[in-house]
Amino acid sequence: MKAGADIREAAGLLILIHGRGASAEDILSLALQLDAEGLAWWAPQATNSTWYPYPFLQPPARNEPWLSSALSLLGELVKEAEGLGLPREKIWLAGFSQGACLSLEFAARNASRWGGVGAFSGGLIGDRIQAELHAGGFAGTPVFLGSSDPDPFIPIERVRESARVMESMHASVLERIYPRMGHTISAEELEEANRHLFPG
Repeated sequence: MKAGADIREAAGLLILIHGRGASAEDILSLALQLDAEGLAWWAPQATNSTWYPYPFLQPPARNEPWLSSALSLLGELVKEAEGLGLPREKIWLAGFSQGACLSLEFAARNASRWGGVGAFSGGLIGDRIQAELHAGGFAGTPVFLGSSDPDPFIPIERVRESARVMESMHASVLERIYPRMGHTISAEELEEANRHLFPG
């Protein structure tokens, strides 16, 4: 789905990735709560509303070929935007839960100066961090990781480990852990994400 500003006239692009059991329409509503006015909003839809079948902490091979397909789809969207004249520093990636995991994993595998990366309740994918797939640097890209302590699906240790990986790749990381927030996005989290991801 596409909404927001016309990509040919937009100041940038926000790619939003929904979580398991949700939809592109659901995640597009997040753009209304982010400081994304003037950006085009694109939200791909997963088949059967699931990007990959097993939890993100499983060995990646268990989630193939769906994981690679999802990452390839994000790559195609970025390529489409670049073909329309938008550089990566004007492209933001953000998602919730499964979508947050995909946002981080795609960014880490395609490190560059992005507009920003927002991960609401997510972490890098795999039973271990796949450092061999992460190359390059973020050149100061703002990255926001927010999650609950506890979260029934996202271990806090993986959120923190993911933040360290992104920092080691020269991202400007803001990690926020919210006590007993649950598997959701809070108003406080949105305020902090907006300040970090859209400082202008």
